[in-house]
Amino acid sequence: MNEYSNSPLYRVAIIGCGKRARAHVPGLLADSRCTVVALADVSRAAADAMNTDYGFGAAVYLDHRELLERERPDVVIVTLWTPLHLPVYKDCVAAGVRAVLSEKPMAPAWGECLEIARIAEESGCQLTFCHQRRFAQGNQLARHLIAEGRLGKLERMDLFSPPNLLDCGTHTLDQALSFNEEIPAKWVLGAVDTTQLLQWFGVSAEGMATGTLVFGNGVRASIQVGGPDMDLWGGVRVTGSEGFLEVLWDGQFQRAVVYADPAWQPPTLPDETADAPMIGVVRNALDCLESGAEPELSYQKALRASEIIFALYESVRSHTRVALPLTGVSDNPFLTMLANGEFEQNEEKPNHD
Repeated sequence: MNEYSNSPLYRVAIIGCGKRARAHVPGLLADSRCTVVALADVSRAAADAMNTDYGFGAAVYLDHRELLERERPDVVIVTLWTPLHLPVYKDCVAAGVRAVLSEKPMAPAWGECLEIARIAEESGCQLTFCHQRRFAQGNQLARHLIAEGRLGKLERMDLFSPPNLLDCGTHTLDQALSFNEEIPAKWVLGAVDTTQLLQWFGVSAEGMATGTLVFGNGVRASIQVGGPDMDLWGGVRVTGSEGFLEVLWDGQFQRAVVYADPAWQPPTLPDETADAPMIGVVRNALDCLESGAEPELSYQKALRASEIIFALYESVRSHTRVALPLTGVSDNPFLTMLANGEFEQNEEKPNHD
């Protein structure tokens, strides 16, 4: 008898059968509650290849709406370009889907993020965004060490991410929020460098962004996304009154110091498979669907990171410090400024197919 023997079985559909969809498969295969019954992609070849490679025996569709109407899945994995997140989530809710596991970021504009959150709240359709690194054992240990006061009182954080702020910075901001008890920011001040423009999953973005933010408990943070001279390629340096800890995106520890005990080092963790965080994504989502608890990757948590991102962009537009909660903004200020010709920039560089 396995640990899920008394749990319901879930009919699972995957919408979008590219590289990121394949990253979710280990979590589905590891959880006996899941049966993949349908796949959808505008490329029949991509969906067929996925079906064959994993032996799903699933029905294949070119139109996700047809899939939702005919198959009526309980759970949907959405791995689509960012501008499609809101409309496809709407379609899933209308079809009676119980849980949607979406790729990040939430949406290309703040108003769309708020609309996604409104629909999730009103419909009760569980919605998570794939900040899967929360399940890396190193990040879990870092949260424990911070919470138990190993570093003393948390005072500041230095945040680093590859470009760009919307698509990659969301991972670092989510990591920082998880280290700081999910406390929202209370103000931000930001800047961007558009010497190079990037195109990520259907959204234009800056090549480099920096900023300062202060959280509601007074913890101050600096952030650098892209550009030269970063201390960490991606991750967070957490500084407390009694020490500091550097944690990369995937939970690898760099320097760790407790001032009163120079010999101290974090506990050594066992080797972790690359699939372990994604297994945690699926398990936690289904466990919370059954218990009613807030998922670790809930839309509420993704909304806090998104708010910081769009507030940083609004700071660039307004040339001012921006207080949160973010009000009076529904667009993506960066994209609006770009469309209005307010930046000098070089040729746009696509980063993803």
